[in-house]
Amino acid sequence: MYSFISGTVVEKNPTYVVIDNQGIGYLINITLNTFTAIGEQQHVKLFVHLAIREDAHVLYGFYSEQERELFLQLITVSGVGCNTARLILSSMTVSEAVDAIATNNVRMIQSVKGIGAKTAQRIVVDLHDKVGKLELGQGEKSPAGYNTLRDEALSALMVLGFNKASIEKTLDKLLKQMENPSVEDLIKESLRLL
Repeated sequence: MYSFISGTVVEKNPTYVVIDNQGIGYLINITLNTFTAIGEQQHVKLFVHLAIREDAHVLYGFYSEQERELFLQLITVSGVGCNTARLILSSMTVSEAVDAIATNNVRMIQSVKGIGAKTAQRIVVDLHDKVGKLELGQGEKSPAGYNTLRDEALSALMVLGFNKASIEKTLDKLLKQMENPSVEDLIKESLRLL
């Protein structure tokens, strides 16, 4: 139904962005890679997918067409829904995910929180021949620093369904270990540990 939405960024956090387009605010769920790519831009264009469920119509947005294409391929796999696909694309870049699938690296896919051995194997088997057709080459951008690093990471992980107490413990541990982490780095490492 929708191919892309472009407009002014009204609100942005690691799990969603609100884009004002002609006076309509679209709440669009995003991956950490898209959050990083948006950076401090005020005007963005996101490639979107509208997921229609029984109880909601949910928009998922991606900074690149390649990320959206991989997302669409992931949700065709039995047992992988939109939120799981978003979690995969938040835990690794498009090129890392494509490489893991193309090289039958089940362990890398299984390292994503919530992905079991069977689901990881199903992803590799179902998408092995399809991911080769994806044209990669998107640049990885580094995120801008934020004063509310811990709060943003905490908020994003809570939206993804993790327990607040365990998130806080994990974030505190990571903040002591990591030197100048970005929100994306904190969330990625937390996803591996939670």
